[in-house]
Formats: sequence, C-alpha cells, structure tokens
Amino acid sequence: MMKKRHLLSGLCAATLAVAGLGLAQAQGYPSKAVRLIVPFPAGGATDLFARTLSQKISEKLGQPLVVENRPGAGGTLGSDLAAKAQPDGYTLLLSTSSTHSIGPNLNPRMPYDAVRDFTPIAHLGNAPSIMLVPNNSPAKTVKEWVEYAKKNPGRLNYASSGPGTIVQLSAELFKAQADVFVVHIPYKGTALAIPDLISGKVDVLFDSLPTGMPHVRDGRLRALGVTTLKPTALAPGIPAIADVLPGYESNTWFGFFGPKNLPAEVVMRINTVANQVLKDPEVMDKLLRFGIEPVGGTPAQFTTTLASESAKWKKIIIERKITLE
Repeated sequence: MMKKRHLLSGLCAATLAVAGLGLAQAQGYPSKAVRLIVPFPAGGATDLFARTLSQKISEKLGQPLVVENRPGAGGTLGSDLAAKAQPDGYTLLLSTSSTHSIGPNLNPRMPYDAVRDFTPIAHLGNAPSIMLVPNNSPAKTVKEWVEYAKKNPGRLNYASSGPGTIVQLSAELFKAQADVFVVHIPYKGTALAIPDLISGKVDVLFDSLPTGMPHVRDGRLRALGVTTLKPTALAPGIPAIADVLPGYESNTWFGFFGPKNLPAEVVMRINTVANQVLKDPEVMDKLLRFGIEPVGGTPAQFTTTLASESAKWKKIIIERKITLE
C-alpha cells in the first residue's frame, strides 16, 4: 500500500510539473516571431485581411506576426501544414469557411479533419454577399423575385464562380428556402459573369460586396438584398434577404486556428489580442473597405459557429447533390 501511495504521489507531482511548465511557457509567450499561415495566394481577400491584422497584433504581442502564404488545392495545402505543426503557438492559421465548413463536406479525401486536427482560437470576421439582378429584371425586391421565379420554374438561371463555391452555395441555399427551380450556370469567376448579368443573359448572381457593389453604385445592376441576417453598414440601404426568407444567411467567415492540443493559455492570449485589434478604428475602417464585418468573441463561441456552419453547408451539399465537378 505504501509503494502504491508513493507511485500515485510521484505521478501527481509529474502531472503538476508538466502543467506548471506549460503555464510558464504560456506566460512567456511569445518569445519569438509567430508564423501565420495564409492558405491562399498573396493579394487575395484572406491575405489582405491577414496583413491588416498582423501589424496591430505584432504590436500587442511584442513579437512579429509573420504572414506566410501557402496556397494550393483551394486552401487545403496550407491548412494541412498548420494542422501538422507543433502545438506551441508559433504556427497559426488564418482560414475561412472554404477550408473548414465547405471543403470537408465536398471532398471526403481531405488530408486533415477540420474538427479534430485544429484548435479554434477566434472568429475574426464575416464577408457577406449581395443578391444582384439586371436592371431590366421585373423584380425590384427579394419577394418579387421569388414570386417571379415561382411563375417561371426552370426558365431562370443563376451564375456562380464555379461548383462548390460560396457563390453557388448561397444561391442553392436561397433556392432551398424559397422553394424555387433556377438553373445553375458556372463561370470561372464572378467577374466573367458580370457582363452577362448586366446584359440580362443571367438572371441573378450572389456576389461579394467589394466586386458587386461598384456596379450597383454606378447604376449597372440592381441589388435586392444582402446575405446577412440583418441589414449591414457594409451595404447601406439594402435590406437583408432574411427579411423575406427568415433565417437565410450566407457569409464567408475568417478565423484563427492553431494545431490540435494548443495550450489553453496560448489560445486565450491570441484570442484576447485579436478581440482588441478588431476594435481598433484603423482596422475596422480597412475591413469595411474589404467588405468584411469584424466579429470577435470567445473560442467557445467560434467553435459553436463552426459546427453550425458545417452542418448548414453539409445539408445543402447533400440535398442539392453538389459536387466539385
């Protein structure tokens, strides 16, 4: 019995020593530069977002937050690299809904598990879309467009930037909630679809705000609604689609992740700094111009959002038989 007590005492001491070491490391974190992997090319929306945050976060951490672009396979390569990094807080990932909510439900052969292989740190922002129609469309509101589509099943079409993109999924979610039959026409990017939308060859497009709003302001296209649950300052004067289709919401979210088993103290350090930076007036102004709403919140709230987003898109992908082909 005495030997057993000594053994248990030794195990407890060892456990406390490890915990103490982890806490000490976290309290001294970071003691060197932190790598932020962006799994998309330089100059894109995610990269611009990362570089907007990196300088301010570096100032608060007291160490550089170095942006490292690792594009490829729709964000999969960089995300996989981050998943396999040491969970010491010196490799972080800025990722989006395409790598963690949509991609895993479209591609069963992903090299990582979006839930088990990562530690959610902070929900940074949402980039909503806008529902655009030609100026000669008979519909001037979302309600009128739904009624128009129901009177013309299979005769109307929508453009997307390709199969499995947020542009297609936004339209398919709309179709599912409105119970309308609209034909899909994929393009290699929404910029290529805009001329056909302006001319009336395409009936509707769910485009990002930075690329879609200039055509609305210049009078070339009509905006019917935004994909946020409520009207947003990103698109002044434009109602939410959810006013007509309750609960309708489609955003590209951005978030910080670490590898699995990231120490809780490190998670909270990065989360706290991220929340502070998202309230910085300069950062908020830049994000507004990028068409991104700052979000923030706790790691637990981000985890809940991730589960909800994944379930929503999985349902649409399965029900609408969406594939990458």
